Amino acid sequence: MNPELASAIPGPSWLIERRTAAAVRATASAMPQVDEEIWRYSRIDELNLDRYAYSPAASSISGAGECLSEPLETDPVAPAPDVFAEWNTALSEPIVLRTVRGQVLEVPVVVEHSVSEGQITFPRLVIHAAADSEITVVERFRSDASGAALVAPVVEIHAGPAARVKYVAINELGTDVWLIGHQLAWADRDSTVSLSSVALGGDYARVRTEAVANGQGSSTKQTALYFADGTQMHDFRTIQSHIAPRTQSNLLFKGAVKDTARSVYTGLIRIGHEAKGSSAFQTNRNLTLSAGAWAESVPNLDIETNDVRCSHASTVGPIDVEQRFYLESRGVSPEIAERLIVLGFFDEVLEQLPLPALAAQLRARVAAKLDGVPAVLAGSVGG
Repeated sequence: MNPELASAIPGPSWLIERRTAAAVRATASAMPQVDEEIWRYSRIDELNLDRYAYSPAASSISGAGECLSEPLETDPVAPAPDVFAEWNTALSEPIVLRTVRGQVLEVPVVVEHSVSEGQITFPRLVIHAAADSEITVVERFRSDASGAALVAPVVEIHAGPAARVKYVAINELGTDVWLIGHQLAWADRDSTVSLSSVALGGDYARVRTEAVANGQGSSTKQTALYFADGTQMHDFRTIQSHIAPRTQSNLLFKGAVKDTARSVYTGLIRIGHEAKGSSAFQTNRNLTLSAGAWAESVPNLDIETNDVRCSHASTVGPIDVEQRFYLESRGVSPEIAERLIVLGFFDEVLEQLPLPALAAQLRARVAAKLDGVPAVLAGSVGG
């Protein structure tokens, strides 16, 4: 990967210049290190980029209709928080969805990316929701049943005044695939943005999410369901950022780990001086289903004004022995008791997904993982 490769991707002159500049910055940037706080607990020191060769993702789109658009020079560009997002800016061919004022899309837009063995790829999805419009987008990541690969996606969401945006990312990757993703959303005045993630696949899967309430009266919501088994690791870093007054944010992340799998959650609520009257809530719950499994949960607050309501909560622990005993005392086998408890644990997240039809399918996928079926072999959600 180099600036020459970025400049060779077709596009208007301003986009080629933007890509080339990002490639120059990426080439000059150092790889992240585990001693950096934002990469603490990660497995980034295990990444060997020499295993992969760049090629564009095989992507398909359905339900977009007239919302599918070309990128514009006047569109705002999300800042790149690390070298992977910088390379995404340099090498991606963005999929842009753009609504018009007052437009309501009744059918979800579905974007699918297929990753092949030995590939490194950089999908980018940009959503521009105009004032008082509504759009729901499902983005799915799949791969071959075996074979190492690296996918580094970026999603940008720009919600205009009173817009309603719902976004769901579903990780169905094989167990040899790495994912290092970024989700960035800006909520304008009186708008609502919902960001949901379902992480079942991958070897090491990391998503950094920043939801910015930058318009008065705006609200953001983040939910995630993640389940790691074998030697998988799921890694989430979230930021709930409040810039304008009387804004709201809510976060609920629930995960489970079994065998020798690991998970990390690090969350920050950041409320600026001007965000008076805001409220922010953050909850992370983790189940450890095996003695060798490990989960880390680190919530944080950064509050610069006193006229706010904030709370954060996190738990890490095994299945409640009283719940297990209650079921087993009524003749339920230990395996079925664990399944019922784990599925019940995830129901709170499933019920909050913007597409109720996904809940039953995802519930079945979680049950399959409890039975040891890898995400990539259990059939795709919605397909």
